[in-house]
Amino acid sequence: MNKTTRRYGSVAIGEKLPPLRIDITSGLIIGGAIASRDFTPVHHDKAAAQAGGLPDIFMNILTSNGLIGRYVTDWAGPDCTLKRIDVKLGAPNLPGFVMTITAEVNAKDDAAGTVDIAYSGDNNVWGTHMSGIVRVALPKEA
Repeated sequence: MNKTTRRYGSVAIGEKLPPLRIDITSGLIIGGAIASRDFTPVHHDKAAAQAGGLPDIFMNILTSNGLIGRYVTDWAGPDCTLKRIDVKLGAPNLPGFVMTITAEVNAKDDAAGTVDIAYSGDNNVWGTHMSGIVRVALPKEA
């Protein structure tokens, strides 16, 4: 986690964020579903997930959203403000998978002091789990 906040002027379009590897565990999937009050059985009951055509429980979108928010705020620092998170889901994340998030700064808005970050979270079995854009406001230089 970055303990100092990035400044708007220090960020360049094309800058790559460091990749983040996340082991997908049953605990992460179930804990994320419970924390986001998503009690849909496919996120905690293997038989329900299998009845739906998947081999095991799978991650919900709210957990994916939280993980991408964490990724960007860890990079940007504690004084940033998330303004927008767009998440497009792809392949499910199941226990035993590994998801790697990668991202790059793809736009800046000088008037608003915001940075758009294009990201992808790809698992090692079925490919892209999530992709989209995160907009974050960074403090300008003092």
